[in-house]
Amino acid sequence: MEFKKYQHIERIGTTEVQNIELGKTYIFPKIDGTNASVWVNDKGEIQSGSRKRHLTLESDNAGFYAWVKEQSNLLEYFKENPKHRLYGEWLVPHSLKTYKEDAWRNFYVFDVTVDRDENEIIDESDDKVNYLTYDDYKPLLESKGIKFVVPISIITNASYEQLVNQLQKNVFLIEDGKGVGEGIVIKNYDFKNKYGRTTFAKIVTSEFKEKHIKVMGASEIKGKRMVEEEIAKEFVTTALIEKVYAKIENDKGFNSRSILQLLNTVYYDVVKEESWNFIKKHKNPVINFKTLQHFIFAEVKIKVPRLF
Repeated sequence: MEFKKYQHIERIGTTEVQNIELGKTYIFPKIDGTNASVWVNDKGEIQSGSRKRHLTLESDNAGFYAWVKEQSNLLEYFKENPKHRLYGEWLVPHSLKTYKEDAWRNFYVFDVTVDRDENEIIDESDDKVNYLTYDDYKPLLESKGIKFVVPISIITNASYEQLVNQLQKNVFLIEDGKGVGEGIVIKNYDFKNKYGRTTFAKIVTSEFKEKHIKVMGASEIKGKRMVEEEIAKEFVTTALIEKVYAKIENDKGFNSRSILQLLNTVYYDVVKEESWNFIKKHKNPVINFKTLQHFIFAEVKIKVPRLF
């Protein structure tokens, strides 16, 4: 078993994680440390990695591998689960400095994967690893005293507003009164994206974005909202949705299969009819249209919930 890089967590609103909110979602606090992983090789020797590389004592990452070598409970875990990989955050000072004093220099697992044998893989579209759900790996880690990230909440068919509300609840490991953490990670273990991949999503807190003043994913931050969210809230009106709905109803009748047509038509109408207005109002902003589509879809569901 060689080093395997952890997947990229996609920004909510991108094509890669479209519809991840549909179903049972686990909302986890996002920790601001350094990405790390632990596994054992074919000889049963404990190994570790950073985000991009296999670590050694001579080429470590903030002392993580040296720390791992001293943790007997990790080795005990892998004796029972030799095909597992533990992915997590090695909490050393990065951008946020507001974690509790006793939280530093600890490893917090946020995902457990199981390597698959080659004969289990049917075709190239198959995931090469299986992600265990939180409910599956939690008792395994607890039994060996291994620290892990605990979900903030579990929500079924979450709205964007519900997800954003979870940002203020991320006080995991944060000193009392020192604000909130970096953001949240959204995991739907039954979700596979349009490319057939298991993928997770993230939302980073506005406070964190403002601290690092930059454009993220070709999207500008306006106050505590993305500009795409502002546009959706301003230009997706109940009247527009009802107009699109009435046209579909009159043409061929409205049923569950018409929902995607409704969402895409509202998105098309906003972009086609209102682009000049929102460009002028927001002073020529940089817009990520995939993100805008996500917010428009969410706004339709909020404005006319009876259709969903």
